[in-house]
This record gives sequence, C-alpha cells and structure tokens, in this order.
Amino acid sequence: MYMKEKILELIKQYETIIVHRHVRPDPDAYGSQGGLVEILKASFPEKNIYAVGKDEPTLLYMRQLDRIEDSVYNGALVIVCDTANAERICDSRYSLGEKLIKIDHHPNEDPYGDLVWVDTTASSCSEMIYEFYLFGKDRGLTINDEAARLLFAGIVGDTGRFLFPSTTEKTFAYAGDLIHYQFSRTELFDKMYELEPNIIKLQGHVLQNFEFQDNGVAIVKLTKELLEEYQAKPSEASLLVGILGDVKGIKAWVFFIEEQDQIRVRLRSKGPIINVVARKFNGGGHPLAAGASIYSWDQTADVIRELNKVCE
Repeated sequence: MYMKEKILELIKQYETIIVHRHVRPDPDAYGSQGGLVEILKASFPEKNIYAVGKDEPTLLYMRQLDRIEDSVYNGALVIVCDTANAERICDSRYSLGEKLIKIDHHPNEDPYGDLVWVDTTASSCSEMIYEFYLFGKDRGLTINDEAARLLFAGIVGDTGRFLFPSTTEKTFAYAGDLIHYQFSRTELFDKMYELEPNIIKLQGHVLQNFEFQDNGVAIVKLTKELLEEYQAKPSEASLLVGILGDVKGIKAWVFFIEEQDQIRVRLRSKGPIINVVARKFNGGGHPLAAGASIYSWDQTADVIRELNKVCE
C-alpha cells in the first residue's frame, strides 16, 4: 500500500505524465500502459497524459500511441510499465523526465527509477494497474470502459487465457470485475487470437517439424529463409511460441527466430526455471517464460545445452 500511495501522490503533483513500456510489446505491455493512461485521463482531465513508443502493427487494435516532442519531457513524470530492465524500455527519452516510476511484475534485477513498485506474484502488469485503481478509487481515481478493455486484454494475454500458473484467485476476481464494463469480449478475443492464413500455415510447419528430445525439451528453428517462404515477420512468428505447450511430456521448449541482425530466443517451460538460461544470453524474464538474443546459429547449441541442464 505504501508504494501505491507514493505513486499516486507523485501523479497528483505533475501536470505532464508520459507512460512507456517495453520494446517488442505484447498485449500486457500495451494493456498496462494504455490502461494506466486511460485511468489517469479519466481521473485528471486537466493533465497532459501520453502513451509513447514504437507502434506494433499486430497490436494496433489495442491502441495507437502518441507522438510527442522531446520538450514535452521537461518537468514531466515518466512511468514505465511491464519492463524489467532499463535497456528494454521502448523510446530512450524516458530518461528526459524529472521523475521516473517503474511498475512491473518481472523479477526486479534492474531497480531503475525514483519509485519502484514490483510485484512478482502478479499475473501481469495489467493486473497491477487494476489493483492501483482499486487502491485509488476513493482517492480520486476513475476507470472507464476503454481502460477496462485494455487491462482485461493484458491479463488475458499474460496468463495465456488464464491457463498459466501465474493465474491466481485475485486474477480471476479482477477479470470478473473488468468484464462488467462496456466492451465486446468476443471482438477482443477475435483480434487477439486470429491469425493470417500464412501464419496458420507456418504454425503447421512448426507442428510438423519441431524437434522433441527424450528429456522433454523441444526445439524450433525459424530461419530468415523459412520466414520469407511463409511471408511471415519475426514478430508474427513469435505469436506461435505457446503452441507446443499442449505436447504430452514436454518440459520446456525454445524457438529460435532469425531477424536481420540477431536471432531471438523465445523460451517457455512447464516447470523448470528457464529465465536462468535467458540471462546467460543477454536476456531475462519470468521463471517459465523468458527471452534472449544470440548472434549466430552456432550459438543455438549452447542455448540448447543450457536448457537441457535445467530440465535434467
């Protein structure tokens, strides 16, 4: 409660508030950022409140971001949502503000900011933003339908439609509150989970060709050439990472997705702690969902070896 109180006090002090999130965003990044902005706009219509960063084409159904000049940061409060370490903050201008707040649910290995509220027991940063609203609703905070839509989407995205172990009784309670607001869950789910025909075909390729090892480790390699064959962007290929979770006997799996200048490593687990693997390769994340980067296909053997170690 103390940290939520300090954050609300700071918000009330500033006329300009700029909210950031992480690079290569997912629904929780957009949901927590946009949900917070909508709550603050509804609560303090006289303030200047912005959501900034690079647009992600696959998430434009959630929100379009604001374009602001560097000068807007002068004397501003900056809040960063859902971002574990400073180097992953989208839009490096976050450091131009007067004060910086970090709100996140990843392990707090980089406690950047003047105020840091991290809750690793939360299913999502969107869950935390709703909790912040509940704390402040008798202290001047208001929520609207758009904030509810965004926060619900963020919770759904980061819990894998409530299937992941991070889903708690509190998560269900908050989601139950949010569905009372006026937005179409059907329309939202369609936009979150519809895939273009070429991506469905790529999904078929993944299911036909993934390598499954005796110890419960699965491996998928998506080269630039393969992505070009299916006319798929790396960000679209990343949407498929969860599909191996239904494989009987699987413990953990890795997708290697080639981009122009690096190979993205997407790690998922049914139990073994895999963020320790990600940290060895310029990455990090949650115990059961993490990411990293490597710079040659030769390095995939090192990642697979480390993944095998945690699954033994």
